[in-house]
Order: sequence, then C-alpha cells, then structure tokens
Amino acid sequence: MSAPQSDTATTAEATSDAVLTPVGGSGDPALPDADAASVDALVEPVDIDEDDEDDDTGEGLLVREGDVAGDYLERLLDILDVDGDIDLDVEGDRASVAVVGGELKTLIGPDGATLEALQELTRLAVAQSTGVRSRLMLDIGGFRAKRRADLTSLASAAAERVGQSGAPERLAPMNPFERKVVHDVIAGAAGVRSESEGEEPNRRVVVLPDR
Repeated sequence: MSAPQSDTATTAEATSDAVLTPVGGSGDPALPDADAASVDALVEPVDIDEDDEDDDTGEGLLVREGDVAGDYLERLLDILDVDGDIDLDVEGDRASVAVVGGELKTLIGPDGATLEALQELTRLAVAQSTGVRSRLMLDIGGFRAKRRADLTSLASAAAERVGQSGAPERLAPMNPFERKVVHDVIAGAAGVRSESEGEEPNRRVVVLPDR
C-alpha cells in the first residue's frame, strides 16, 4: 500500500542517468488497452479435477491460475510462432509464470512495455476462467529478475545517499512491480522511508529521511 503523496516542493531530484530521470521527464509508455476479443479467442476452459473443485482459495487457487496462464501463453506463443518454455510457480501470495528460452525480445518490448501488456492480458484470461481477480506475475526472458536486481542496487544506493545527506530523492517513474521492489528495499534500510507520488504512468517513488 503506497503512502499518501508527499509535498515535492523541497524534494531533491536524483541525478543517476542509469535509472533516474529529471522532473517532468517522460516515464514508461502507457500500456495498450486489453483486447477482450483476443482474450476470448485464445482462452479455453480448463479441466479441473474433482478433488480441486472445492479448493477455490489459497495455494490451490494460485496453482489453478498458473495452469490457466500456462495454457493461454502456450497458445499465444504458437500463434506468434515464437519458441519458448513455460515455467509455473507460486511465490508468496501470487502465481508466478515465466517464459524462458528462444528469442523473446519482441515479447518484452521497450523497457518491458510489451511484457506489461501481456501480463495484463494473461491476468484477464485467468480471471475469465476462475472468476477471481488475478495478481499473477509474468516474466519473460528473465527481464523482471534482472530488473529486480538492478532496482535493488538502485534503491540501496539511494537509501545510503538520503541517509547521509538528509535530502529526499525522487526516482524515475516506475510501474507497480518496480515500485514495490524499491519500497521493499527502503523498508529494510535504516534511517529512511519511501512514498509514492504522481499518477500512472508517471508514478514514482520518493526516498525521504526517516524523521
């Protein structure tokens, strides 16, 4: 849960050109709207074992979400004529699906924009099948795993600078996945805290001294 927006008048702008951007700079491109017709064309009913019929909550539901997502993505890869394997897992309170192998750059897109759109389409497919809103996480070609590592380093460095200088730093606009990674890192650092400000797609994390 993001904290209320902070007053940014006294907030210093971070200067790293690797991930941080100037105030007013453009953020990640807006994601395309989901095409309901495409979802309907690709989603098929999933056979559910009788033993699973009553397991509509908890890990059983997450496993079912992964199965539906895996079937959806396999059909999508066939239509696009893209080679890739599907790995299914449950991480904490959400299903996790990864597409690995093959040439997958076109499914990731600039700054992961295509990946974000495919994740939303996959969540819609899962929700259509299960009747429950999905928080499934999709990774393609290890993009999110690498991004998580990069953001962890970025957030740690920002926390150290803010802790030493006492001056807040505004990071570049990020999507919800990226902001959560940063918030988690800042939460574990001493002497600093973090808030989110702005509207999508330009919502960003602000790192502040914990006073």
